Amino acid sequence: MANHPSALKRIRQTAVRRLRNRYQLKTTKTLIKRLRSAGSAGEARKMLPEVVSRIDKLVKKNIIHRNKAAHQKSQLARLVNTLS
Repeated sequence: MANHPSALKRIRQTAVRRLRNRYQLKTTKTLIKRLRSAGSAGEARKMLPEVVSRIDKLVKKNIIHRNKAAHQKSQLARLVNTLS
């Protein structure tokens, strides 16, 4: 266990950030699942910009890699385009 006050603070900060990052990642995954299981094409098209925005925010905060985000966005756009 750390003895220095700065190390103890770092442990606290890391724990808070980890929980925040996990929450943001989980909510984004849930949105992606909802988009994939959307009932209609119109509903999916309406949800796509919101999901893409959330993915971009995860990249900006270094929660996911930019290549993973690009792949996810591409796959979701393909899915929405195939719906009719």
